[in-house]
Formats: sequence, C-alpha cells, structure tokens
Amino acid sequence: MTTLAIAANGLRKSYGDKTVLDGVDLRIPAGSVFALLGPNGAGKTTAVKILSTLISPGPGTGDIHIGGHNLATDPQAVRAAIGVTGQFSAVDNLITGEENMLLMADLHHLPRREGRRVAAELLERFDLVEAAKKPASTYSGGMKRRLDIAMTLVGNPRIIFLDEPTTGLDPRSRHNMWQIIRELVTGGVTVFLTTQYLDEADELADRIAVLHDGRIAAEGTAEELKRLIPGGHVRLRFTDPATYQSATAALHDATRDDDALALQLPSDGSQRELRSILDRLDAAGIEADELTVHTPDLDDVFFALTSSTGVSSQTTQTPQSTQSKEAVR
Repeated sequence: MTTLAIAANGLRKSYGDKTVLDGVDLRIPAGSVFALLGPNGAGKTTAVKILSTLISPGPGTGDIHIGGHNLATDPQAVRAAIGVTGQFSAVDNLITGEENMLLMADLHHLPRREGRRVAAELLERFDLVEAAKKPASTYSGGMKRRLDIAMTLVGNPRIIFLDEPTTGLDPRSRHNMWQIIRELVTGGVTVFLTTQYLDEADELADRIAVLHDGRIAAEGTAEELKRLIPGGHVRLRFTDPATYQSATAALHDATRDDDALALQLPSDGSQRELRSILDRLDAAGIEADELTVHTPDLDDVFFALTSSTGVSSQTTQTPQSTQSKEAVR
C-alpha cells in the first residue's frame, strides 16, 4: 500500500459563527506534490496552520497523522518531521543570508560544526553562495524565497508546507522555484502546496483539491478535474474544399466553420472518443490535415467549482487517460 505522508479525517475549524473548514478529508502519498486551491478566504492557510501544528483543529475533527505521527498526541514528532514556508518570508533582513541559515541551525540544536556544514551545503544548493555574506535586505524577491526554503530544509524535513511560495515573484523566479520543488520531490520530500496560480498547480501537482465553502469541491489529477467541465471538443481542419465537404457529410453531427474549412465535435478528450472520430473518417476514406483536441483548463474548473452556479461538488478518484490541449498532425 502507498505510504501516506498526510492523513486527515474531517478537518474542522470555525471562528465564531464563521465555519472555515467543514469536514475536510486529505490523503496525500509520500513523495508527491499536493496542491490545495481555493478563493481568498477559502481556508487554505488555515488548513496549513492546523496540519503544521500552528493552530489547533476545531471540535469534531477526526484523527490527523503527519509523517506517521498523531498530531493530537505527539505534536513534537510532527514538528520534527515537517518544514513550513508561509506566505510571508521568515528571513531576517537585518542579518546576512549565512547568518539566517546559522540561526536556523541553532534553533534545530545542531552542533556548530554540523550547522555550518549544513548551511554551506544549502546555500550552494540554492545558488546563494555569492550573496551569503550580504544582508538579506539586499536580496531580490526570488533570492529571499530561495533562502526561505533553504532555511526550512535545515532540519531535513520529509514533509514541507509551501503556502503560496511564488506570490509576488517575477516569471523567471517562479520557474526557478518550480524547479526547486521538483528537485525536492525527486529526493523523496512530500510537498503540500497552496497557490493562487492555477498554472502552478497544473505544472507541479500530482493531485489537486479545490476548497470551496469549507469543503473539498473536487479532487483529482489536473486532467481528471478538467474533464469535470463541459466544453471539450475536437477540431478538424482541411486544406482541400472537396475533402472538407466529404468530411462534413461523414460527420453530420459536427459544427461547421466553412471559412476555415474546419469541423468541431464535442469531446471529453479521451482516447476512446478520439479513436471513434478517426474510425469514422477512416471508414469514409478521409484524412484531416490537422486535428486538435481541446479540453477546459484549470481556470475553467476553478471558476465552475467555486461559483454559485458551478458544477455539482464531486470528488474524482479513478485515474483516466486523457489528451489535453495538444495538437496531433
């Protein structure tokens, strides 16, 4: 069986009469990236704070296990297994990058020689050696974020919570951060990620959950979530008008675009549906010059799931093969 890095049953939290988390279940395999999406105020940061022992869960919450440790009965073991990088940098701007690292090593009670070794290795790993002796106040946003994560790794955590780690970064710094996250996971670290950027979740996450009104509205791989939303289609384009007319006759249920010599058919992007369309063309002796499969993206999923008129709440569990936004020539 797959080892779970995080298992939470019925996660609950309220502030006064406002319910923030209303029975959230989480099952996150070790060595994976899990992304929690949701509108501002949906409870993403609250979930991170509970799972990282920063605040207590609400009454009625079931068992929570982090790294195999029970959060309620052994919070110290949980803290020893995790690292947390919040929305706001923990870097002390008044001291150098190296001093920030050594301070973190002291907080982890590492012997002085060991602390200096670990700090030096992490500064090199995160390309901060040249800036190590400079005050952190002189660092760019991307450098501070790299230092933030380097400080988080001083204790060698196997589970890391990254709460909106790329907010405010320029595109190059964001991509650099993505590469750092991939390398962490390759090394066996589990990453719990909250983000405002849907492309970030699409790019990094093995599984994604959308949080809305205190509950998980849907969960699955990026491709599974995209298939929840209608609007997918296959577009066929032809260069020869005669072939286009023959295809129109063969695919009588297609929507025509005579100016572009193109046909469009509804499709969920599955291999089964794509094969069916190609079989119909083959039976008529027709070959399209271009075939493109279009499926909704995570933006469409997010807006549909978090709007009052969106799709019904559901959880996707079974992996399915799919082709998304790819052109086949």
